Amino acid sequence: MTDDGTTTAGATGTPGYEQARDELIEVVRRLEAGGTTLEESLALWERGEELAKVCRRWLEGARARLDAALAGPEDGTPAE
Repeated sequence: MTDDGTTTAGATGTPGYEQARDELIEVVRRLEAGGTTLEESLALWERGEELAKVCRRWLEGARARLDAALAGPEDGTPAE
């Protein structure tokens, strides 16, 4: 993963935030449209759960970085 979450991680194959989000949107669209078999629907649901976890990890990482940046240096002086 890259720090900004925009690209796919090289060796791990973990998608970046935008890629995971876009695929998740497509999974939801297909599930809402219907017309899939039970097995296809279950596979889509499972993929959607995996993608949601990836997005959640990216967002939690971004929140932690933002919190750290807002907290400033450990000596108590405000961040510039």
